[in-house]
Amino acid sequence: MKVLLSFFIFLLSTMICNAQKVFSTDQAYQADIKVKVVEHSYQADLVVFRVEHSYQAGKNDGRWFFTDHAYQAAKKIFFVDNSYQADLKIYFTTNAYQAGWKNKSIKHLLY
Repeated sequence: MKVLLSFFIFLLSTMICNAQKVFSTDQAYQADIKVKVVEHSYQADLVVFRVEHSYQAGKNDGRWFFTDHAYQAAKKIFFVDNSYQADLKIYFTTNAYQAGWKNKSIKHLLY
């Protein structure tokens, strides 16, 4: 019974979590979040690894899949030029194991 209950809770939690499917908008007013790409990982709130397929997208863990259409995305983002304009600062990494939150206090932005 415990195993069945644990499996049910796990299944429910995976269904509730939003996958990290994002869409990059051309206009700030269309975005849910304004994002600044920083030059170094220590400057970032989130280190992002860009995946090639939607099924590889993470559950708010920094593995992002960029969709072709806004309706396919869990979040719409707009890239800004200045840090003071950003809700979130990210650093793109080439290694999946480096992806993750550096500043967990703003993790709620991607839920």
